[in-house]
Amino acid sequence: MTTITDSHCHLDFPDFDASRDAVVGDAVAAGVARMVTICTKLKNVDRVRAIAEAHEPVFWAAGTHPMSAAEEPMARLDELVELTRHPKMVAIGETGLDYHYTAETAEVQMESLRVHIAAARETGLPLVIHARDADDDMAQILSEEHAAGPYACVMHCFSSGAALAETALDLGFYLSMSGIAAFPKSTALREIFAAAPLERILVETDSPYLAPPPHRGKRNEPAYTAHTARVGAETFGLSYEDFAAATEANFDRLFAKAARWRPQ
Repeated sequence: MTTITDSHCHLDFPDFDASRDAVVGDAVAAGVARMVTICTKLKNVDRVRAIAEAHEPVFWAAGTHPMSAAEEPMARLDELVELTRHPKMVAIGETGLDYHYTAETAEVQMESLRVHIAAARETGLPLVIHARDADDDMAQILSEEHAAGPYACVMHCFSSGAALAETALDLGFYLSMSGIAAFPKSTALREIFAAAPLERILVETDSPYLAPPPHRGKRNEPAYTAHTARVGAETFGLSYEDFAAATEANFDRLFAKAARWRPQ
């Protein structure tokens, strides 16, 4: 079976409480051999870590989501670094900037983002970025911080403009395709992805949100990564198998800790 990886999902969310084991099993049956479940509030770390420990295909990441940055305690560098000691903790975040609903907390979001960047730089783990309606500030901070010391990064659920995509790619970062890229009206977004190097593309669900067709409007889940990957293959003019192989190699390169992991 051709396998792919859901590089970003939220298996700890209540949407999955009644069926979490089945959701993971369905993903594996659909060829989604690995999943990275993302902790968006550090107070929930224990719950997210436990899910990864209970399911062999699941890895985890942790950070403070920008929309929660003003409500949660500011993340500390030492706190984030300590979490990375866990063998299945494979990335820092998600962090970033979201001015769509929470523009009034921009300064706190920026401070939190820089803490997470420092943790990615110190640990060598990739940074997971959420960016919404904040392209200029995001490009500036990512560039400033990278000049101060390099780090790896994925622009998760990328749906921003071409200028931010170009900045991220110039810094050596990756762009991740979510269900948004599979929506019929997302032609401009697919053009941004098509202009990017194939070796910088990942796929994800961001489940339980943003289900791709034919499940749009329903609960998303990791198994549906395959639908987005099929659209990705069309976007790059590749067979599904070749696109899947490319994104798997990309994931292994960026999430090297996950690639090295073996069951204990």
